[in-house]
Amino acid sequence: MIAALPGRPCQRLRAWWLARHPRTDTWTLTQRNIYILPTRAGFVFAAVLTVMLLAAINYQLNLGYVLTFLLAGAGFVSMHLTHNTLRGLTLHLKPPQPGFAGTALPLEIVLTSPTRLQHGVGLGFADSGDRGQDVFVDVPAGGQASAHLALIPPRRGLHDVPTLRAETYYPFGLFRAWTVWRPAARVLAWPAPERPLAPLPATPAAAGETAQRQASDGGEFEGVRSYRRGDALKRVVWKKAARTGELVSREASSALQQELWLDWQLAQVAGTELRLSRLAAWVLAAESAGVAHGLRLPGVEIAPGSGSAQQRRSLDALALWS
Repeated sequence: MIAALPGRPCQRLRAWWLARHPRTDTWTLTQRNIYILPTRAGFVFAAVLTVMLLAAINYQLNLGYVLTFLLAGAGFVSMHLTHNTLRGLTLHLKPPQPGFAGTALPLEIVLTSPTRLQHGVGLGFADSGDRGQDVFVDVPAGGQASAHLALIPPRRGLHDVPTLRAETYYPFGLFRAWTVWRPAARVLAWPAPERPLAPLPATPAAAGETAQRQASDGGEFEGVRSYRRGDALKRVVWKKAARTGELVSREASSALQQELWLDWQLAQVAGTELRLSRLAAWVLAAESAGVAHGLRLPGVEIAPGSGSAQQRRSLDALALWS
């Protein structure tokens, strides 16, 4: 408890400072949101200039004065160049795509410079101590450049994009100018699929189907099930609809065999997250095999279907289920 006390003022100061930066996916850099300080090299440069100035005063060296003030002027010019490298830039985060927890999800940031060429702009995560993951780009005058970062969500669900940092040391590395950016976008992480893959469950009878079979014109057997929105009109049993008023559709036995329900109760493994991982693996396996599949979770049911949209719906439901 005592060890945590010194960190509290720092945490409050950091929270107050970050609160001054609203969440937005487009961040324009102006004098109000760019910070600049000397680097270690800058402090060493200032110390050397101080020694040179003292030596010139002590020995009355006119050329020493000239060299000292010439270098000092170059240092002040570099400070303005460093600041101007960021000023005027616009940073925009494209909508991030979902992915699996524990894997790298790409973040694409577009940098736009309205007027001049801007060198050596670096982008990275503000809270990351590993500067080796930073990406540096040059932004052409009146053009755009893209920077790509990788975010690894530790678990499934929606995650805020971490606070980002844009910085530059251009041209001499004597000063560091930076800004802090809090994107508003959120990243959806699906459950990491189980490895190795457990066998797919046996195909259960779809809800609303009858065990009745009748011969089709082609000699194949067909089942009869309740009408679903989107069924082709030629599959509707109109005679039964006229007789009973109930809409039912025919479905080929081959289609019945390939319709798979992925049920929470069938993922017989201990732990909520492990069950979700198994279901995620089943969704991928069913889609890879071209099998129409539905998903049942406590309180959630997704009708059978196939294709990338069906896979996305199922994985999104697994990621957001609670």
